[in-house]
Amino acid sequence: MKRLFDITAALAGLLVLWPVLLVIAVAVRLDSPGPAIHWSRRVGRGNEIFLMPKFRSMRIDTPDVATHLLENPQQWITPLGRLLRRTSLDEFPQLWSVLVGHMSLVGPRPALFNQDDLVALRTQAGVHRLRPGVTGWAQINGRDDLPIAEKVRFDADYMARRSLILDIRIILITLRAAVAARGVSH
Repeated sequence: MKRLFDITAALAGLLVLWPVLLVIAVAVRLDSPGPAIHWSRRVGRGNEIFLMPKFRSMRIDTPDVATHLLENPQQWITPLGRLLRRTSLDEFPQLWSVLVGHMSLVGPRPALFNQDDLVALRTQAGVHRLRPGVTGWAQINGRDDLPIAEKVRFDADYMARRSLILDIRIILITLRAAVAARGVSH
């Protein structure tokens, strides 16, 4: 049921949003040198690495680490990237990852390939068995503000309680938070 919901919602989202996606892609290209889409190496279900698309919000010479690990994250974010991140518009291409099965609409946010501490804690908690999500329980309960151990606790809680009703609730809260740009530190 969850996979059918993911496919239907991702396909509908891509069909409805394609003009917006096109405008954002052109704006990203005009804003700074480089491609419109950044393919980020992420840890997926079963700790398999996959390429996750996002609208590029950072300069092309940015080190390949989590934003919070950069000494001065603001120096790497493009002018348009600030808006894309604050509104979560940079996440729209992940609907493709949902459609092809690398991600779900709701699940633990996929770790970067080099976030060994997060991957280890998720594996220990069994969360690695879940398909990662565009949004998740930890996302709506703190997002960038949460320490890693707390994110994993939220992920494990989601795994124990997951249901279609909880997924819909998380999606609705995510949409409200994205409009308010709440919980984004970079």
